[in-house]
Amino acid sequence: MLKTIIYPKREDFKILCKRPEIDAELLMNGVTHIFQEVEKYGDEALLKFTDLYDNVKMDSPVFDTTGLYYDQIPIPAELKAAIQIASSNIEKFHLAQKSRDITVNIMPGITCEQKIEPIEKVGIYIPGGSAPLFSTVLMLAIPARLAGCSQIILCTPPDSSGNIHPAVLYAALLCGISEIRLAGGAQAIAALTLGTATIPAVNKIFGPGNQYVTAAKKMAQNYGVAIDIPAGPSEVLIFADQTSIPEFIAADLLAQAEHGGDSQVVLVSTNKSIIAETMICLAAQIEDIPRKKIAKQALDQSFALLMETESLAFDFINAYAPEHLIIAADSPGKYQKFITNAGSVFMGNYCPESAGDYASGTNHTLPTNGWARSYSGVNMDAFCKKITFQNITKEGINALGQTIITMAEAEQLQAHANAVKIRLTL
Repeated sequence: MLKTIIYPKREDFKILCKRPEIDAELLMNGVTHIFQEVEKYGDEALLKFTDLYDNVKMDSPVFDTTGLYYDQIPIPAELKAAIQIASSNIEKFHLAQKSRDITVNIMPGITCEQKIEPIEKVGIYIPGGSAPLFSTVLMLAIPARLAGCSQIILCTPPDSSGNIHPAVLYAALLCGISEIRLAGGAQAIAALTLGTATIPAVNKIFGPGNQYVTAAKKMAQNYGVAIDIPAGPSEVLIFADQTSIPEFIAADLLAQAEHGGDSQVVLVSTNKSIIAETMICLAAQIEDIPRKKIAKQALDQSFALLMETESLAFDFINAYAPEHLIIAADSPGKYQKFITNAGSVFMGNYCPESAGDYASGTNHTLPTNGWARSYSGVNMDAFCKKITFQNITKEGINALGQTIITMAEAEQLQAHANAVKIRLTL
């Protein structure tokens, strides 16, 4: 169960910020082997790994969507309605993020422009296993479509019968995704990186996953394929003040803990009573969730911190840089100015992290393991390239030329200077 650490010192922060992790060498050796096999044998290797890791024998990873429409997929009407509401909210928020082209007249004869172009080929990875994340389809496919990506390949592990989870299929078809491949884990990332007979190589890979998937995404970059963010096992940090509600805090901690045994949940407070009451609620609530065993594994490697001051509490929070940060308070706005590092922040006692996971509109594909210090969560810009143009006339080069020459010669790059000089003299 969650252990409590009382009044940690600043020098303890580095150790406290470490997440649970698999042995790095073992991890990379396994992923390297998968990439080598997929590079050499293509679909044959992919199907071999599907048999090995998913216990499913398949003849092809291709899932044929010909003639399928989202309204035909057999899932409950209530779930269809919920997915459609979530889809609408996600589209609204992401559409508002869309960047525009800009043109700036810098000086007479010099115009600079920035044009937005979609990334042509993107791969989106949807984790499967015991909890197929159809919500992640919405989070990735909607901005990819809004950005105008010309080819979107969805990879997700097959279920035990070699099929796709119907809710994942419904969400994919609702978002206009027709290219679906049944492949999971590091082998799916390898296929999207290298290309096989049935899975085209893409320019950028999106999607969360376990530490093997994260390691595979990092390796993809060695092959010239971009990734969204280093998104590994999920995590939440909750800051609680004296106005927090322990029952809500416990529920939010368990919501994150049930993701997987390698998840981490953290409670930070200056209020000893809130922590103690939350522990009582945790012990009671965990008995009622089906994924109790998984949640207990996560709680065993998680902790609560009783901090001396709110200032020190937020220093730790920013050092930890959580994927999800909940400000459990009646007046959360007063704490907003202290937050500098977080993937997504949930403000107030009535704002559960589950809202962002599903339907409030923000994206749930977020940086984990402290990467929120330098990465944003997935947004519209992630699916685009920004190309700059400059148009310089004879008037413009005459006005700016000597500036360029002076700087080039100061850097001892005479050919750069000459490229300007010849235009000034001819």
